Amino acid sequence: MGIRNCRKCDRIFADDNFDLCPICRDKDMEEFKRVKDYLYDYPGADIQTVSRETNVSTKKIIRFLREGKLEIRSDSPNLLLDCERCGTLINTGRFCNKCIAEMEKEFKSVLPKKEPSPKKITGKDSDRMYVANRRKK
Repeated sequence: MGIRNCRKCDRIFADDNFDLCPICRDKDMEEFKRVKDYLYDYPGADIQTVSRETNVSTKKIIRFLREGKLEIRSDSPNLLLDCERCGTLINTGRFCNKCIAEMEKEFKSVLPKKEPSPKKITGKDSDRMYVANRRKK
């Protein structure tokens, strides 16, 4: 486990596979909770209203949408996210379902197929647990 600097405040913290230190991560989660609670009470609100009422920047709300933490209702006229690959309007995340399926297919065609390794068969039951062998007797 190494150390790294926080992306937001530049503090040094023990690397725990996050870009933010625990303090900034807690603040980020608090802001997310405020946005989520506001949208629960006012599900049709647009992003500017949510930002104004929760004191969370529109940039951060869009980040929550891109990360898939929030989703725009499909009947909402406020679709502001577009697929990063084809430009289609989407409700959440970075890519539309069509592009996700295409990318999965491309990745599978590039990656080598993993052959199942043949199981070793030995004269002993060394692969089994001792307790299991004992119960059979």
